[in-house]
Amino acid sequence: MSVEKNKIDSNTLDALLFLSRLSPESTNMDILKAQVDQIVEYFDVLSEYDDNENPYDAYPSTTADKLRDDSAVSGVEMQNLKKMTPEFLDGYFRVPKVLGGGA
Repeated sequence: MSVEKNKIDSNTLDALLFLSRLSPESTNMDILKAQVDQIVEYFDVLSEYDDNENPYDAYPSTTADKLRDDSAVSGVEMQNLKKMTPEFLDGYFRVPKVLGGGA
């Protein structure tokens, strides 16, 4: 890996300044260039460990025919709801008051 490969040119640095909305007058260009060079070097190190596998292979696809059937099942009957709680009246459950009225 050559050192020159990791260096960015002035056109690329100008484009980065434009994209980041920085001005050359308000930015220390030597520090910024050194920081960008370090970032590029880091990506070169990461690329050495690239395994060239498809990242989506880690998540197997599921076809619709392997999913469960979409069928309606009966729920709890009304007379059974009445047995579950004494707070059931006229088809509704009575619940504690959450929001108070204006006083």
